[in-house]
Amino acid sequence: MEKSLTSVIIPAAGLGRRMNASVSKQYLQLNGKPILAHTLDAFEKCPLIDEIVLVINPEELDLCQEQVIGAYSYNKIKLVAGGDTRQESVFAGLKAVNPQTRIVMIHDGARPLIRQSVIRKSIEETLKHRATVVGVPAKNTIKVINEEGFVEDTPDRNYLVEIQTPQTFDYDLIKEAHQKALESGVVGTDDAFLVEWLKIPVKIVVGDYTNIKITTPEDLTIAEAIIKQMADNL
Repeated sequence: MEKSLTSVIIPAAGLGRRMNASVSKQYLQLNGKPILAHTLDAFEKCPLIDEIVLVINPEELDLCQEQVIGAYSYNKIKLVAGGDTRQESVFAGLKAVNPQTRIVMIHDGARPLIRQSVIRKSIEETLKHRATVVGVPAKNTIKVINEEGFVEDTPDRNYLVEIQTPQTFDYDLIKEAHQKALESGVVGTDDAFLVEWLKIPVKIVVGDYTNIKITTPEDLTIAEAIIKQMADNL
């Protein structure tokens, strides 16, 4: 019997305009190395991950090869050209994974602080439930507003979760969801939305507040502080 594999797709084709930098945010330095390299390190060293499909802006393939892949020792990476949108890029990654893949994780390239325990728990829960997303309880009160900017509702915070990545799925399920979304012209806010659209239940895996997505210059400062704190606690 062929071994079932676990693959991770890392979409990193975005430009990150909110960083106001001359290069895409994933190549900015964080604690002495590119943000993207920190993200790749987490999955490269995880024994549960068999393959990393890195989806890059076609115009940055050489840059990625030079500054990230060629600069560090990676054995699991398959480089793929992305599309015009994140959804297109993820679908390109799904079509490129090893055909023996059973479980596929999808993780933002700009979330470099993902913990090994969260990766492991996501895989374990997906083997049981077919679809999981990492999330943390909402800290702030959320208001639903109307088009005029007036509050219409205040949801119970006990039922609100801030969604992160990885989002992890049975491979056949997430590929079907993307294919049907493409055929129907459906665009999701995240990959889990496409599975929800198929009326498939998605299980929440409780994550960590340190698993931040680097979007603005302030986030780089926060990430540096988190890395220092983690090092001090070793």
